[in-house]
Amino acid sequence: MIKKLRIKFIAASMLSLSLVLLVILGSINAMSYQKTVSDADAILSFLASNQGMFPQRKLLEEGGNVRKEPMENSAMDDSAFRKHGFSDETPYESRFFSVLLDETGRVISTDIDKIAAVDQATAVEYAQEVWNSGKNSGFMEDYRFTRSREADGIRMIFLDCRRSLSGFRTVLLASISISLLGLLAVLVLLILLSNRIVTPVAEGYEKQRRFITDAGHEIKTPLTIIGADADLLELECGESEWLSDIKRQIKRLTGLTNDLIYLSRLDEERPQLQRIEFPFSDVTEEVVQSFQGPAKAQGKELRMDIQPLLSYTGDEKAIRQLVSILLDNAVKYSPEGETISVKLEKESRFLKLTVSNTTAQPVEKDKLNLLFDRFYRVDQSRNSSISGYGLGMSIAQSIVDAHKGKIRADSPETNVLTVLVTLQQ
Repeated sequence: MIKKLRIKFIAASMLSLSLVLLVILGSINAMSYQKTVSDADAILSFLASNQGMFPQRKLLEEGGNVRKEPMENSAMDDSAFRKHGFSDETPYESRFFSVLLDETGRVISTDIDKIAAVDQATAVEYAQEVWNSGKNSGFMEDYRFTRSREADGIRMIFLDCRRSLSGFRTVLLASISISLLGLLAVLVLLILLSNRIVTPVAEGYEKQRRFITDAGHEIKTPLTIIGADADLLELECGESEWLSDIKRQIKRLTGLTNDLIYLSRLDEERPQLQRIEFPFSDVTEEVVQSFQGPAKAQGKELRMDIQPLLSYTGDEKAIRQLVSILLDNAVKYSPEGETISVKLEKESRFLKLTVSNTTAQPVEKDKLNLLFDRFYRVDQSRNSSISGYGLGMSIAQSIVDAHKGKIRADSPETNVLTVLVTLQQ
């Protein structure tokens, strides 16, 4: 149990840290990528409004000073240019090319003057591929493209984004690498420190387990003596209501003590199970037959559907107790005149034992997991005439866990409780 607690603590810590890093680094890289795309789209939009080129500007000399002034055929002046957030260096830093096509997709002209990495054939190939895709914008390898309509046709403009994308990828890979190294470092620290963290819990749990075991053995001795004295008094004085009640309570306390000791042993890190191969079908049928009498006495029908010749390797005594606990609960808590069904079958490499019964009260699905808690009873007042301490299902779960199996409770209908045990062969 302590080992599982330590593993869960490490797993929860690593998962929490991973999620936090994923959100933080994912947001940073997503914003970085969005900034790259938005900057590229702004330049492409500017180019599209100027027939695939930046406005040309001429140099004027005034009193020995040189200033730049838009030419008369420029579509935008400097104020409009700066409104887009561009600097004077943007036209010289941007590498782009464009292809003009007619309405049928035939190439009219190409402009590759502002890029050296693309020749005319490659530019036409890119334009035709974008034309066939039908997209208005997007990426073609490391080129961001847009489609704009002009008087002469449709212009495909491509902007070289290799530098910005390369920077984005470098940051992305660096953040992933640093995150993985950080997670590895945290994992190592958690493995080293988690033992110290859970040590107080482990010590407290071990003391509690030892106390239950020791106290259980100590209690069994006086109970045995009281039982023997009650038998002697019954021989000397005859039967009486008080002696019968004393013997009945001794029997209940002895059963409770044995259950607590058994649970304490099953809670050990490596419970000592005597694993042997035994006929699971025959064991289940024997236990069901032993409950036929009590079921009939209460006016209940016990049905079984057991697949024959199924064997299992495990602790036969513990598995027999498991089946007995499930049937005992079903018989106790099903109303008079109802039917209890037991089914054992094999699916693939798994053996599935199902015990189903109707209940007097509707089963609350949000409390199904509580059935396996120690001392939990559906009747919380504990004034029920049904005997028990709420340890049976907890013992059943411990037995299943010791055999590396799974147990769960379900309520397919309002007043039906089904317990399913899955064991791997």
